[in-house]
Amino acid sequence: MSEIMNAQNIQQVRSFNRMVAEAIGVIDERFLGRGRPMAESRLLWEIGADGADLRDLRARLGLDSGYLSRMLGSLEQQRLVAVRPHLEDLRVRRACLTKKGLKEREELDRLSDEVALRVLSPLSDRRRSALLAAMAEVERLLQPCLIRFEIEDPASVDARWCFEQYFAELNQRFDAGFDPALSLSADAHELTAPAGALIVARLHGKPSGCVAVKLHKKSPAEIKRMWVGPSARGLGLGRQLLVEAENHARTCGARKVRLETNRNLSEAIQLYRSAGYLEVEAFNREPYAHHWFEKKLR
Repeated sequence: MSEIMNAQNIQQVRSFNRMVAEAIGVIDERFLGRGRPMAESRLLWEIGADGADLRDLRARLGLDSGYLSRMLGSLEQQRLVAVRPHLEDLRVRRACLTKKGLKEREELDRLSDEVALRVLSPLSDRRRSALLAAMAEVERLLQPCLIRFEIEDPASVDARWCFEQYFAELNQRFDAGFDPALSLSADAHELTAPAGALIVARLHGKPSGCVAVKLHKKSPAEIKRMWVGPSARGLGLGRQLLVEAENHARTCGARKVRLETNRNLSEAIQLYRSAGYLEVEAFNREPYAHHWFEKKLR
């Protein structure tokens, strides 16, 4: 029965994708009648009036360097985009729209508005409201598939930002506040291979959460510093981060993982229990912990 349901689910998603592609004109290689594929038009929109660094475009759109370079080359040939070194950092390349590119982006906006009106205009007020509510819900539910996980240098700007947000939240939620200096360590050298790893989750290129793994050879690995940003909560990111941490520990040879948490983090405690973690006796002297958990890795 589950296989039939899975097949039906997959067919439903594929049917939905085809319908949306037809409705917004994606199947036309000359998207919106402008003589270029949708990907190039989307790139024009992402570059925007203020321009964008190439590294940010790669992260935001999930593109590899080669594909992005080919698209930018095509847009440069069309005299819509200019790529030049960043004024403040010559190592960084930045894409900017030319005057022709700015006009083209305005035209794309106008045509996109027409497509939206074509979708909405045949509907009654009730059906239009229902469609818009459904679109908002679908957009929210699709966010998890856009999240990217990467092993991060624990000394990077994004890593430090995640830790700062994590510490600030713990300080606010714990009964007596939180001082990282009093907590058991998870320093940069402990989160760098082969000692461990820091995994950062990004949504649209921006850090949205993190989790750290400390490895101890044949002893259980430790999961530390798990945090999900407020804007990404409700997307199941906490569970995804937990799975990423477990997979990394398993790949590195760990047979068990351990973690501890504070009694005020009720949603984290619920997550760990639902993910198969069993509460055990205290295995360390973490001053902020009230619950200790362990899980065997299959």
